[in-house]
Amino acid sequence: MTVGRFGAVILAAGFSSRMGGFKPLMELGGMTVLSRCVQMFREAGVGSPLVVTGHRAAEVEAEAVRLGVSATRNAGYADGMFSSVRAAASTCAGLPGLDAFFILPADIPLVRPATVNLMLDAFDGRVAYPVFADERGHPPLIPAGLIPRILGHDGRGGLQGLLADAPSLDVPVWDRGILLDADTPDDFAVLQRRASRLHVGDRDEALALAGQSMPERGLAHGLAVAAVALRMGEELNRKGAGLDLDLVHNAALLHDVAKGWPHHEAAGGELLARLGLGDLSRIVSAHRDVPPPASGLLTEKEVVCLADKLVRCDRRISVEDRFGEKLALYACDENACAAIRGRMNNALALRGMVEKACGRGLEDILAGVLP
Repeated sequence: MTVGRFGAVILAAGFSSRMGGFKPLMELGGMTVLSRCVQMFREAGVGSPLVVTGHRAAEVEAEAVRLGVSATRNAGYADGMFSSVRAAASTCAGLPGLDAFFILPADIPLVRPATVNLMLDAFDGRVAYPVFADERGHPPLIPAGLIPRILGHDGRGGLQGLLADAPSLDVPVWDRGILLDADTPDDFAVLQRRASRLHVGDRDEALALAGQSMPERGLAHGLAVAAVALRMGEELNRKGAGLDLDLVHNAALLHDVAKGWPHHEAAGGELLARLGLGDLSRIVSAHRDVPPPASGLLTEKEVVCLADKLVRCDRRISVEDRFGEKLALYACDENACAAIRGRMNNALALRGMVEKACGRGLEDILAGVLP
């Protein structure tokens, strides 16, 4: 556990009785569940979390050693999760300079490092809870000042009951992972699918991130571009394109996430990469201008770029009109106009590729999508 302002605890002492396997040591996307939890805290800058063990303690402790983190054994783990919370609090009580600590059950292994960073930034001395879709999730960030209450609590109502009357702070996050645990094999199957999609995110996560990161006008534009991009993507997929529609939607929605920053395309890509959305990053960083692919095969990147050229604010516009406005604005700057014409020709070429692949005109494809 980090000795300093913030620490973290991973609870890995339970029986996993409904799973059919032992959760902390099950493989999830090429890593054990426990290692995913440890890595998440490290990437968030919290450091080395404390692992609380119980059932099959020797095996979990061996994994903790492999991961380079410390462990404490809860001899009373059969009494339930709060006994592990108390064991963790007992260890935390001896750490100098600790302001607060996270508590994460090992069976909630796909929390994003960005979520922990948001909570650290928001912490003001109250119990902090991450909130997604109006629902509190894990891990809570608990002030060290509550350790004596935890140690003195009889366990009735668990940690939730103990904290019910403590001053609290809800921290909006864009991470559905705070709500996803692995109690059953069906739950674990959901986590396995999600683990392979973390660099894309789901559509509700993208909407939440856009709502938290973009001004109202930027969000309206992103939503409109996403609607256009999705319609083109769906039509292309009917013709066998095999596009990832969540990737199309999320990249289109967030393409201007850094609008107003210098070199906003690259800045947006870098921001999304830092948030763990690397698949979106490569599209967002290129959305200003994408030449027609030499392969003749359209990808998500081309679809998002073209969709952006077909929307002004939150309304449809033709490629010719969109670039015609730019050419008129920079009419006295021949170098600028040459660059604008180059981007326009690329967009027209992409439009032609979409129409050829779909076998009909773009106006027909996009009928009814936007005003």
